[in-house]
Amino acid sequence: MTLEIVLDDDVALAAALRTRLRREVARMVRAAALHDAKRDYDVALRLCNDAAIRELNRAWRGKDRPTDVLAFAQREAASADTALLGDLVISLDTAQRQAKRGLYKELLHLASHGLCHLLGYDHRDDAEEATMNARAAALRREAGRSGRVHAA
Repeated sequence: MTLEIVLDDDVALAAALRTRLRREVARMVRAAALHDAKRDYDVALRLCNDAAIRELNRAWRGKDRPTDVLAFAQREAASADTALLGDLVISLDTAQRQAKRGLYKELLHLASHGLCHLLGYDHRDDAEEATMNARAAALRREAGRSGRVHAA
């Protein structure tokens, strides 16, 4: 399992927070792979500002505004490697504004939401949203555990 975390040059995140985020998102990715009976998944996580995510949102979704998280699933590509899940992009600016229970919890929530999109979940209706939210919550629970990673 590979998790790459990239911070844009103009984004600052305390080292302890970055270390915890890397550890717990990596646990979520591993738990997802185990759930799906896969050996490993590869995910990249980019933390950026509102201007950068607005540009991506405009280019890829036609929405000219910042958003909190974008997911770019690689499995949708014609010659996709099944281990390569894709890329998550989170706006630290938006995460900070939305954080009602602290920045770290918001970042973990956004990462689990984006990871679910990479796994093929969506929220076009209430039933899909409930299913996706349940999977995201299971991934976050596994992220917070210690010891051997279990499927989630």
